[in-house]
Amino acid sequence: MEAAAIPFAIAALCCAAFLVSFLRDRRRLRNGFYLFFALLFLGVTFIALLASVSPEAAGFVAVGVILLIIPTVLALTVFLICNGITMLRREGRRLANVLSLLTGIGICALIVFNATVTQLSWEPLDIVRGILNGLVVYFSFLFVCFLLYSIVYGRIRTEKGVDFVVVLGSGLLDGHRVPPLLAGRLNRARRVLDAEARRGGEPMVVTSGGQGPDEDLPESHAMAEHLVGNGVPRERILLEDRSRTTFENLTFSAEIMRQRKADYRCTVVTNNFHVLRAALIARRAKVNGQVIGSPTAWYFWPSATIREFVAIVVEHKYKNLVVCGLIVLSQVSRAFS
Repeated sequence: MEAAAIPFAIAALCCAAFLVSFLRDRRRLRNGFYLFFALLFLGVTFIALLASVSPEAAGFVAVGVILLIIPTVLALTVFLICNGITMLRREGRRLANVLSLLTGIGICALIVFNATVTQLSWEPLDIVRGILNGLVVYFSFLFVCFLLYSIVYGRIRTEKGVDFVVVLGSGLLDGHRVPPLLAGRLNRARRVLDAEARRGGEPMVVTSGGQGPDEDLPESHAMAEHLVGNGVPRERILLEDRSRTTFENLTFSAEIMRQRKADYRCTVVTNNFHVLRAALIARRAKVNGQVIGSPTAWYFWPSATIREFVAIVVEHKYKNLVVCGLIVLSQVSRAFS
């Protein structure tokens, strides 16, 4: 029991930090780190408690968890490669569509590289292996925290009684048609409107999206026409047609909402893979509202999620560069010590 006291205390502290941070503002990336460490130390506490009753059973569980890592990594690698091939067939050859394939190939290459270095036993290559493995562990940790909190955030019910529903644009087909991905967002927004109407509310819809160089009209205009065609009164639709990025989507939409109502509350609609990053951007843009997601085709989700993670890593590039630099220095200094 004493062995479980320390991990349980750490787990309790992480849980408390998560709850406080979450209640203050759920749109914070650090909530995912608190949640990860809370679950991690709860798991350690469970094994420690089990060891106090049956050391053999605790050892069996610990070894089982470790042994599961290898088949899990192999299964993930196969899935990512197959998913990448599916993306290429269905969505075409674009960098954003091959991220899952590149990740799967990268895992294979890392496994082969580690095995090769072990056979060669050459110190310079061993240093490189240490650096690569350290970087992979670091970014894998970040990705797990990101994915964990993305799932949690995306399943939290949003506040009721909103004044506006903001729909983020995602590009048009053939310069003028709403693609299935964007149609899913608009359909989710319409469901929010219907739910608010049943409670007696009449929120306005803000369709947000400017005109790209290959588009015949602003995205927000095509989105508005789609909503009108599905029964949403035109007078309940506001157009934000200047934006080019998600940050501009939310910043310009916030200006429109504040002009209508200073103390507004809103719900922002995007796709489920984009929910957490959109929420982080909404906080930065000082938007008073939470983000919800619409369903995405299963084959599209892995590459899109990886793309969102990469975008967040780039947005925090200086912090990540510092950590990566420390990983490199630790391996180089170990080699010369």
